[in-house]
Amino acid sequence: MQDIIDRLDRLRTEARLGGGQARIDAQHARGKLTARERLEALMDPGSFEEMDLFVEHNCTDFGMGESHIPGDGVVTGAGTIYGRRVFAFSQDFTVFGGSLSESNARKICKIMDMAIKVGSPIIGLNDSGGARIQEGVASLAGYAEVFQRNVLASGVVPQISAIMGPCAGGAVYSPALTDFIMMVKDTSYMFLTGPEVVKTVTHEDVSAEQLGGAITHSTRSGVADFAYDNDLVLLKQLRRLLAFLPSNNREAAPRIDSGDDAKRPIYSLDNLVPNDPQRPYDMKELVEKVVDNSDFMEIQAGYAKNIIIGLARMDGRTVGIVANQPMILAGCLDIASSIKAARFVRFCDCFNIPIVTFVDVPGFLPGLQQELGGIIKHGAKLLFAYAEATVPKVTVITRKAYGGAYDVMSSKHLRGDFNYAWPNAEIAVMGPKGASEIIFRSEIKASTNPEAKLKEVTAAYAANFANPFIAARKGFIDDVIMPHDTRWRVIRGLQTMEGKQLALPWKKHDNLPL
Repeated sequence: MQDIIDRLDRLRTEARLGGGQARIDAQHARGKLTARERLEALMDPGSFEEMDLFVEHNCTDFGMGESHIPGDGVVTGAGTIYGRRVFAFSQDFTVFGGSLSESNARKICKIMDMAIKVGSPIIGLNDSGGARIQEGVASLAGYAEVFQRNVLASGVVPQISAIMGPCAGGAVYSPALTDFIMMVKDTSYMFLTGPEVVKTVTHEDVSAEQLGGAITHSTRSGVADFAYDNDLVLLKQLRRLLAFLPSNNREAAPRIDSGDDAKRPIYSLDNLVPNDPQRPYDMKELVEKVVDNSDFMEIQAGYAKNIIIGLARMDGRTVGIVANQPMILAGCLDIASSIKAARFVRFCDCFNIPIVTFVDVPGFLPGLQQELGGIIKHGAKLLFAYAEATVPKVTVITRKAYGGAYDVMSSKHLRGDFNYAWPNAEIAVMGPKGASEIIFRSEIKASTNPEAKLKEVTAAYAANFANPFIAARKGFIDDVIMPHDTRWRVIRGLQTMEGKQLALPWKKHDNLPL
């Protein structure tokens, strides 16, 4: 019996070496952790249980029959993060470059099926050169099996992808189907075709970093939600992200005693909005002051900066924050910001996360490029997302909400539960000056002093229409609140709507304006 135990220990030790010490050293030399080191850093100590350690590929073509490494390039299993069960796979670049084989894919699909059955998050630590070429269509079939499970798991359990090395071709589609993508600066890349292929086909000379690096995808393409300096920082932040989320779509996110007084007044907010309506202010200051302990995990912070999205807690409960940012494009909605916010609102609704919206929006960004780019359809995505969301929704208008953008930003008309406005808020079809120029055009033109007349009628319009009390009289605003009371009023609104149930007409699925 001892011989059998010794042999098992030896085989386990060999399997855990992956592609061997030389390749492990090469991985470390690139500033990267190995597949197993990443799982150790991610999971609670000692909690990870590996599955299918001894699985090998079954390919015999191109000399592959002479090369078998246990595990076949991916480590799969289950463990806990902050005591909650998660399933994870970690691709091993030291084994065949982390390429996906038929056997490799079966291992991944196995833990994904388990996660869906028991209602636990799925985490993919991706470091792969793509499909294993030697296996041909079998490896492509493996990718498709993974994709199918990504789709089945969507909206059922949270799916998070960490890109921790080069991911090309089919290797990028699975992450694209998941809820969040995290990348490591300088060592991780995502592209369908690499720089060499691009140069051959289009004659463009581009580096891997320019084509698909973490900075590119987190600031320009919007593909990545987060970009971090190294593997360890990413894994720490992945744990933080999961702590905000429920395990599945039938649960609420864990409630935490934050120690932050729910009724805490914030008097500095009374002076946040400048008297000059043209002057910007930082909406992120408001967000960080009202949430518990200023702990706000911003998502896509470097992309479409005219809107802010992220996760926080209020009175210990996870909330999704959406806020216009007056510092960028005056807070206008454009194509990129509409898509960014719409996807986040839909994610929150999938996983029972209440949505808090802070509004200061002058409208949709005008311009030829926006119209040609389809701002009508892309802006409708955000409208659609808010309108279909059934979670508690609390909205605060801090300065202005003009035109269709007022409707889109979680207005009462899109089934907002509590809609508040600060006393200086303006809610109208457009700004007072623009509206007055249209409404009083003939009077201004007939005046001996058109400029003075415009000022006069603009002031009268602003006093009579561009204020929150008109909307409040019609029931579109539930209350006009003092800025320093914002935290407590939002929390009280969320408390009131806890347990909200909203029935929808039967449908197979909706038809989002993609």
